[in-house]
Amino acid sequence: MTDLRSLLSHRFGSSPDVDPEVEDSDIARQLAQRGSCRRFRKDPVSPQLVETLCALALCTPTKSDLQQRDIIIVDNQEQRRSINTLLGNSPWVADAPAFLVFCGNNRRHRQIHTWHGRKFVNDHLDAFFNAAVDAGIALSGFVMAAESIGLGCCPISAIRNCADDVSTLLDLPQFVFPVAGLALGYPDDTTDASLRLPLKATVHRNRFDDSSIHQDIAAYDSRRMKRQPYATQKFEDRFGKAVDYSWSDDKSRQYSEPERTDFGSHVRAKGFKLD
Repeated sequence: MTDLRSLLSHRFGSSPDVDPEVEDSDIARQLAQRGSCRRFRKDPVSPQLVETLCALALCTPTKSDLQQRDIIIVDNQEQRRSINTLLGNSPWVADAPAFLVFCGNNRRHRQIHTWHGRKFVNDHLDAFFNAAVDAGIALSGFVMAAESIGLGCCPISAIRNCADDVSTLLDLPQFVFPVAGLALGYPDDTTDASLRLPLKATVHRNRFDDSSIHQDIAAYDSRRMKRQPYATQKFEDRFGKAVDYSWSDDKSRQYSEPERTDFGSHVRAKGFKLD
């Protein structure tokens, strides 16, 4: 299965009418079948390659050319071990040849205002939001560039579970905050591309419409259970063991437990006003 239409049908359950301009695109096929890598070979990733990928990631779009994202390459092994301990000793963090942390940075923008003697008047939620989105866009660009040359990537949002400690470890100053980690290396096996919600549930024309979302998710649950069943079930002690354990069941269980309840206080302590 290598043609784009087949790859998209596998991913979404059906394919759009694929335009000929993208049908033979290697990048399109790469995106259609990508998946996170959690097993890496021991082969090192050269520092030059990591830096080149960082440069490519920072070529991606940025809000109003503000460039409010930074990347920290964590190649100090003691720091890596400390971060991995905070993350609960994740095997793909421990074994990945390279590890990076993508950060939102609203600090530079404020420094520029000070240097030019102008007051920073947009001190509200959008300042945080713009920096967070910029970092996410850079992360996506890095993943695309890395995977195009055969590397595997695993973004790690759990870095925000311990934002205070990670910030201390990486000396992140005021108005700079961690958005995601990224494990990087050469894959040790093939990655499994997670099936996605049907396009009719997530792509809208002219106006938002989720009038059939219950049926759409039920169909997706059924398709995913058949093709990609979960190996374990979350919080069986609370919810029991389901005969048909679906994606929606898994996600509703996952967010029935408090998670990152202190991230807002971390962001506020960094100086952001979230009004």
